[in-house]
Amino acid sequence: MRSQLRGLLPAFFCALLLGSVAVSAGCASDSYAAKGATEGATTGAIAGAVGGMVSALVFGGDVVEAGARGAVYGGTTGAVVGGMSGSKADQAVAAQKQADREAELEQLRNEIGTDAYNGVVALAECKHEIAIANAREAASSSNSDYALAGIWVKALTEADRQNETEARAMLADIVARDREVKTEADAEARMRKALQELGNIRVEYDLPAACST
Repeated sequence: MRSQLRGLLPAFFCALLLGSVAVSAGCASDSYAAKGATEGATTGAIAGAVGGMVSALVFGGDVVEAGARGAVYGGTTGAVVGGMSGSKADQAVAAQKQADREAELEQLRNEIGTDAYNGVVALAECKHEIAIANAREAASSSNSDYALAGIWVKALTEADRQNETEARAMLADIVARDREVKTEADAEARMRKALQELGNIRVEYDLPAACST
């Protein structure tokens, strides 16, 4: 699904949504607007993918499937439908689809909380210290779902930067808070699967699977 999204990005995202900018025709693929829109859509897709993955860790579900859905939602952010070719009816349908997907992305952000969401964006970009800072904020939330998301983000970040002792130290807390995870072994298995998917997401969008040390 993510590869299909990437194939559509250059044609679909002609410009960033800046104020009330109107686009009357498709923009050239080598224009600054096209490049900026593609980069923005890719960033949104990565954020949506990793955010969907963490949502699956918190609420249950397959991290791969959730990541793919999140990538589709995030990849629509900032698109200017007016720049698409086709009839007004076609553009209206595309605009509604975009709005629906952006609403889904907003719901995803609300599910895990802004701090955890910002943390997963930083994690995807190998900004581990920023990811940890946001994870700590999320973990201190009075909202139990946000707090659990923060703990998952912190565990993933520590494991991603190969701080295995710190990552495993989080597992008992995950078991205590997550009704779906019964043992530390279960928590670690989910963490390892999520780490593998994190690497896959990075590679899908032309980033290194593993962060440089």
